[in-house]
Amino acid sequence: MSSDFVCVLFVAVKIGIICYHYSSFMKKRDPEKLYPHDFLMKPIVALVPDFLTPNHFTILRIFLTLPVLLLLFWQKYSWGVPLFLFAAFTDTIDGSLARWRKQVTDWGAFYDPVADKILIGSVLLLILFRYINPYIAWAVIFLEIMMIIGGWYHRRRGDVVHANVWGKIKMLLQFFGILFLLLAVWAGLDLFVDISEGTLVLAVVFAIIALLTYSL
Repeated sequence: MSSDFVCVLFVAVKIGIICYHYSSFMKKRDPEKLYPHDFLMKPIVALVPDFLTPNHFTILRIFLTLPVLLLLFWQKYSWGVPLFLFAAFTDTIDGSLARWRKQVTDWGAFYDPVADKILIGSVLLLILFRYINPYIAWAVIFLEIMMIIGGWYHRRRGDVVHANVWGKIKMLLQFFGILFLLLAVWAGLDLFVDISEGTLVLAVVFAIIALLTYSL
């Protein structure tokens, strides 16, 4: 493992400890309170039929994971990349829809991040070991597993813990890390491989912070 990567992880842990107390504020945040991006999503949310609930989009994201993986595995990037983008976009739809319609549920609070991890984690697993530093891949996968275990532990205790800002930033960085890598492979843009790797290192940093402030 390179010394630079070890330093990044060390700094991440230190930042996570500093930010630990901030997590208490995030856990008290009203889960139905609108985020800034919800206002941008309002026109799209308005188009969603009433019979569709936020949980439907969460379930859809889970079911889209397999065709996304198959298309990417077969290197059908002209289909796989747009489908991945759509599947990832359902994460924005279900959250905004839940907050605008006041349909935030305990089920959604737990399974929405699980659906994210299934989609993002499986795509990461498929492509990272092929194109990216394996240490980054293992770090991403290990931290995702730890967060799932932490979420399961809180659920067993009867706690409802909503995703915090660190987890959202981490997921966004993972999404862009994957997107840059897919574009690099699809379009032959070698520079995007380095950008992807740097983005995923940042995702590891925020994953550690999210783990310290959410799951533990």
